[in-house]
Amino acid sequence: MRRLMIAAAALALGLIGAAEARAAESAGPLPSVDFPHIGVFGQYDKAALKRGLQVYREVCSSCHGLHYVAFRTLSALGMSEAEIKEVAASFKVTDGPDAEGEMFERDGRPSDRIPSPFKNDNAARAANNGAMPPDLSLVTKGRNGHEGYIYAILTGYQDPPEGFTLGDGMSYNAYFPGHQIAMPQPLSDGQVTYADGTEATVATMSHDVTTFLAWAAEPELEERKATGLKVLIFIGVLTAILYAINVRVWSRVT
Repeated sequence: MRRLMIAAAALALGLIGAAEARAAESAGPLPSVDFPHIGVFGQYDKAALKRGLQVYREVCSSCHGLHYVAFRTLSALGMSEAEIKEVAASFKVTDGPDAEGEMFERDGRPSDRIPSPFKNDNAARAANNGAMPPDLSLVTKGRNGHEGYIYAILTGYQDPPEGFTLGDGMSYNAYFPGHQIAMPQPLSDGQVTYADGTEATVATMSHDVTTFLAWAAEPELEERKATGLKVLIFIGVLTAILYAINVRVWSRVT
């Protein structure tokens, strides 16, 4: 059931991404950004993942949930059980019904998934000028350009050019389809204080939170690549053995 839910969400995000790709042709090429996990042998930058989680918690979680990510999976970021419990407890989760048949809120637990800050979709739209903040669990997979697109959107806020008319409550973004986005600029220099002392510029925070969202969408990436490498090595060795056997067998034929 969980796989079906994820597949359905990925399909929906993919359809949205396809529509955005067509609408974004006038936005120009996305900026070139290096993400260490991209590529055949790429791996996630663990320090960036932790910083990205911090940006998500302090900034993004006020509007966006991570419905398909359980708190317990944060152990992959090198977090201890105590740290995971602390992070989970900082979120409120709807549970129930209780003995009286009522739903109630409680502190999150490691087994919970990271919740949306809103009780329902209507509440989310009402709090965001009619726009529905998407769940970010699969956002890097469902947008054309993937990590590059998310980074571009976060860093693409600008003053509108002369003659460009913005709608009420909209912001200008150089990379968003149509250049008008309902989400106000979420990041500003120094907005968070990184625990490792890294300077929190917009570019750095955007890169870090994009890396974290890429991990959220594909936490098994490193395991998949390691398995693929082992398979390629096995195929290579097997091919060499079969070739040697073939040569040995046919060498006897005169």
